[in-house]
Amino acid sequence: MDDAWAGPTVGQVGELAVLDRIVRRLPAGAPVVGPGDDCAVVAAPDGRFVVTTDMMVHGPDFRWAWSTPADVGWKAAATNLSDVAAMGATPSGLVIALAAPQDTPVAVLESFADGVRAAVDALAPGCGVVGGDLSTSATFTVSVTAFGDLGGRAPVLRSGARAGDVLAVSGELGRAARGLARLFRDGVDAHGEPSRSAVVASGADADPDVDRQRRPVPPIADGVHAAAAGATAMLDLSDGLAIDGGRLARASRVTLDLDPGPRLDEVALHGGEDHGLLAAFPPDVALPGGFRRIGTVVGSGSADLVRGGEPVPTTGWDPYADWDGAGG
Repeated sequence: MDDAWAGPTVGQVGELAVLDRIVRRLPAGAPVVGPGDDCAVVAAPDGRFVVTTDMMVHGPDFRWAWSTPADVGWKAAATNLSDVAAMGATPSGLVIALAAPQDTPVAVLESFADGVRAAVDALAPGCGVVGGDLSTSATFTVSVTAFGDLGGRAPVLRSGARAGDVLAVSGELGRAARGLARLFRDGVDAHGEPSRSAVVASGADADPDVDRQRRPVPPIADGVHAAAAGATAMLDLSDGLAIDGGRLARASRVTLDLDPGPRLDEVALHGGEDHGLLAAFPPDVALPGGFRRIGTVVGSGSADLVRGGEPVPTTGWDPYADWDGAGG
């Protein structure tokens, strides 16, 4: 059992004390005005900023039996930082809202904050948590809003890919999905319910793919590298290469033609939550950072995504279709 689940609860301590104990653990960044007023004030050096928001809900997005509060904090930060990077921006601030059941130990929220700090320090140094909110709910829910600085560059949209562009990815493909598959296989009890003891007993707790499922490592810096190199289109691979590639193809009104070969197996194509970056580059551009070629952009066709002339189903994670209603 994680130590965070011991000690006084949020209902016993109260909002002000909980907030004080969380804020002191979070990365401050360098806002003009930080937490404490009704709004933070964040600089927008070139007069523009990017903004995104994402939710994580116990059940469809994480299971306490499989993740520590610090894991959830890391993932909540990383998934939003990745969206900022996908626009070619540098993360500059996070606003985090938490709703927790009354019997949640305060240490759980402190551990969550430690996970946020660890993710920001590792992935986007200089970014900070500039505000947020606390509430209560029967279901633990996290909502993060992230801001980013474009640094004078134009944002990289999903809609700019052109025929002849090179299609490339940065980051990992399929590891988080393999980790999740192992958790569903080995991290359950005799009744099929998520079980912390089963995760430990099966060795899944030490599986690097399971670690990537719980703590993705998106290539945040490569978003700016891609923008500086002239990327024509880009997006975060949150739900899987195939489904997210289909989104880019439809936005740009093109077809993505994947290179043949074994590197893109079914898990790499359809598994989500790695939070890599998919981008299109002009053919004469040297791929920056960790980007590697996986295909080309061709004129619009009968399918969004093809390989070897055959359509690739643009399927991946869909919370409305794929969540079974379970918690754990």
